[in-house]
Amino acid sequence: MSDRSALGEFLRARREGLKPHQAGLPAHGRRRVPGLRREEVALLAGVSPDYYMRLEQGRETSPSPQVIDAIAAALRLDGEAHDHLRRLPRAPTPGRGTPTGGQERVGPQLRRLLDSWPDTPAFVLGPALDVLAYNALAAAVHSGFRRFDNLARMVFLDPAGRDFHRDWDRAAHSCVSEIRAAYGYDPGSPRITEVVETLCAQSPEFAELWSRHEVKGKTRREKVLVHPEAGALELQFSAFTVNDAPHQQLVVYQAEPASATAAALAELRSRT
Repeated sequence: MSDRSALGEFLRARREGLKPHQAGLPAHGRRRVPGLRREEVALLAGVSPDYYMRLEQGRETSPSPQVIDAIAAALRLDGEAHDHLRRLPRAPTPGRGTPTGGQERVGPQLRRLLDSWPDTPAFVLGPALDVLAYNALAAAVHSGFRRFDNLARMVFLDPAGRDFHRDWDRAAHSCVSEIRAAYGYDPGSPRITEVVETLCAQSPEFAELWSRHEVKGKTRREKVLVHPEAGALELQFSAFTVNDAPHQQLVVYQAEPASATAAALAELRSRT
């Protein structure tokens, strides 16, 4: 992780990723920097260039809510990225947070709930996308991997990841943006730091995506997973926050009734 403040890193990355025309600015002439200049963001946000430069450099870490909202508008941030930006000034310094070990435990009631769904793959994720608990069918769906332990590691470092995800690029972007969202809540998390540093060191693709500071939590979507024996599985998935452990997510996969995927899941279940 960089020594620059989480707020400064985010602002710099999003500024460099925004093209002048996207911000309503002329793009004529040769530009020496990718994206917008600091002065341009300051102008759009209605703050002084010196003040904005101090924000990016980490020398100013307590902007007012009005300034945060103005910068978010200047950088054309969507709702999730805007909320992420609001959290960063209040976040602890990276590496100095409170250990989150208590958030890694899954309660017995939730474990029983997972096991009560024999026909539905379901599992629980921690903030760093660690797989904390799962039912038998979820394990069967992911049986082509060496370990069913961390979704980001499985996508970027396990050879099975490329074949398992029909749209690998989407899966890769999703993993990185979800960890980035969790990082905004707790930059001091030792586990998030460990996962990010390991993946940045071993996967240039993860490192490049991480540098973009894109933020997106899990929602409801469709995905196609390719099982080595059952073939393509067309699944709907939903993610739910666990109320008694807010940094955990319950992820549930579902197939259309009477579909080929439903039949394939039934076959996988019979083998387990």
